[in-house]
Amino acid sequence: MDRGAYRERIAEVMAGSHGAKVGYPIELRELEVIRTEQVGSGLLRVTFGGPELAGFHSYVPDEHVRVVFPDTDGALRLPVKDGLSLEWPAPRPISREYTVRGYDADAGELDIDFALHPGGLASDWALAAEPGARIHIAGPPGGVVVPDSYDNYLFAGDITALPAMARWLERLPRTTRGWVFVEVTDASQEIGIDAPSGFEIQWLHRGDAAPGTGDLLEKAIRTVTVPDGQNVYAWVAGEAGQLRPIRKWIRSELGVGSKDCLIAGYWKHGIANFDGEE
Repeated sequence: MDRGAYRERIAEVMAGSHGAKVGYPIELRELEVIRTEQVGSGLLRVTFGGPELAGFHSYVPDEHVRVVFPDTDGALRLPVKDGLSLEWPAPRPISREYTVRGYDADAGELDIDFALHPGGLASDWALAAEPGARIHIAGPPGGVVVPDSYDNYLFAGDITALPAMARWLERLPRTTRGWVFVEVTDASQEIGIDAPSGFEIQWLHRGDAAPGTGDLLEKAIRTVTVPDGQNVYAWVAGEAGQLRPIRKWIRSELGVGSKDCLIAGYWKHGIANFDGEE
């Protein structure tokens, strides 16, 4: 797809009745940290800027970029531009995938919310980052474009999914209705969300249980009942194994087709750089 065609494709999907993936040109940019800000106790927002941010693309709420880190020996290996995409060297450089939390073209600022957890490579980097620190960011490669004409929307996930859900809710028409379920440790991880008034938001407190375990999220989602004659778009993300029964219930019991949902494993127990699972 050429550099202009993706805009036409986005408009086409938005005017349709189902979501669809739309790709656009992938760039590699060296950006600098402008500031950091704690968002609840579980997220740290890092705001990036710099001249290479010009021309950044951001159109859908759950887009992702890859933050590229030096190898364990300190060497920095980077992908190179290959047409509208990037060619990654082998072995693949160390990188982590993160949601685009916000992009302000006028201000020249890109926000990424890092989920904080002990021993996490990107989490530790974000905690130590100071204004002026530089990092390479690749992408986004596109995202799933979803019409805003569904009768209802269902959003659910853990704290790794919270940045995307918050962006979703900020951008939906104010008349939109639906459900939001967010699994967090406790009330300290709850954040303010600018959601349409027709959304029911439930914060599910996990307590001492380990992240990505238990069925708290699944039980909450199972309470959803879609009114007769109405449709729903479902977006759920979190630990891959925890999502399997949820995916099955949404598809079979709630009756949501594959074109009307995105259920994505953002991380997986025991895998440091999980590439995602849908």
